[in-house]
Amino acid sequence: MGWLSKFFSRKDEDEDFDPSNLSLIEGGGSRVEDDRTSHFPRFHGSATDQLRGFRGGPEDRVRLKLRDAFTPAQPVADIRHLAGRTTVLRSLIRSLEDQRLHVVLYGERGIGKTSLLRALTELGQEAQYLVRYTSCGEESDFSTLFRSVIETIPLLYHADHDPTATEIEEGKALDSLLPAGTLSANQISDLFARLSGTRVLIILDEFDRSPHSGFRRSIAELIKNMSDRSIRVQLVIAGVASNLAELVEHIPSIRRNIFGLRVPAMEADEIRQLIEIGENASGMTFDAKAVQLITSFSCGSPYLASLLGQHAGMSAIDRGARETGTPDVAEAVRIALEEIEQRVSERSVETIRRAFAEGHDFALATLARIAMTHGGRLDTKGDEQAAACERAVLDAGLPYDLVVPVGKPEDGRYEFREEGLPTYLWMLIAREQLDDPLRAVARIGG
Repeated sequence: MGWLSKFFSRKDEDEDFDPSNLSLIEGGGSRVEDDRTSHFPRFHGSATDQLRGFRGGPEDRVRLKLRDAFTPAQPVADIRHLAGRTTVLRSLIRSLEDQRLHVVLYGERGIGKTSLLRALTELGQEAQYLVRYTSCGEESDFSTLFRSVIETIPLLYHADHDPTATEIEEGKALDSLLPAGTLSANQISDLFARLSGTRVLIILDEFDRSPHSGFRRSIAELIKNMSDRSIRVQLVIAGVASNLAELVEHIPSIRRNIFGLRVPAMEADEIRQLIEIGENASGMTFDAKAVQLITSFSCGSPYLASLLGQHAGMSAIDRGARETGTPDVAEAVRIALEEIEQRVSERSVETIRRAFAEGHDFALATLARIAMTHGGRLDTKGDEQAAACERAVLDAGLPYDLVVPVGKPEDGRYEFREEGLPTYLWMLIAREQLDDPLRAVARIGG
């Protein structure tokens, strides 16, 4: 089938779409609307997450369930809805429980880091850990952040205080033992050293959002102090990065105290499990071709799989069907592409259109797939894939100014100029494949 078959594992051409085969959703509920506004679109539910009484048809109920089953804009809140990721969670738990290490979780945006942290929080609490989750920001301050964490840890767990002491009966927390003003890593580790009867996990999500080197140095110093003293507190740091050093300063001094784990792209079986979870939660079904297309087009991204799953399911509902098929995936790709294009600069959009028109979509598809499955990095040194990456970088990436070197030019490492470009490119290729695969192959000469 030409070069497209290298990217999408489709064995059959799309079947003809036959409306007579649709399983229609019956009913619809009464629709009490003002005639003057009846032509406007309406919300299908209320702000209380309940169906509006006058729009409560069966299709609306399925729509709400589908929306809750596929949540591309939000992390998975219920561990029962987390697809796959057992290997990653097992590694996280082993490093925390058996090796007593601190953990740095990293990977590209949308790969599922926060969903994993939510699952880890639930599993930690189940094991009676005190788990404290906080999200970092551009103005994150070391003292303020840890004071806010410490004020949630009951004084009951301080080794120097009797469980029947007045302060404990009054519900005081560890922060009552802290001095006013700025806190140092030494002061915090001294306080944590007196913890007894529990273990604490402090999760710092979106660590990459803090640009201040002082904040990161203090975190590294705290990790070193707590590790050297076998303190019953462990940090789990997560953020967008392609390697460990991008997130944590002074790596050499704490390397033996931390476990770095890059969140990998999801396997095909995990994507299929994600869709199955959505089916079970919503009552919708996805035919085999729809599952195969979403699996291919998501390229291991839980964000894309959830986005396409939601839009495809909604498309099926809109046409009165309970089963999602190829036409619905095509509609999902179209809507997703429109959404993603809004996050890409006009300059890049125009450049990519020109590159496609001049026959460089094969090279750009190569770069997009490598970036999406390798933490955003394009490495031109090493194996056969690196050689293909180098050809694509030289053929299209650099000439169209879509990629930039990372580090020294001689290192042969690149990344896309804009973070959202790989996903945007991949959706363009997906749309082309669905619209007219034969024409696409002919235009490339494949």
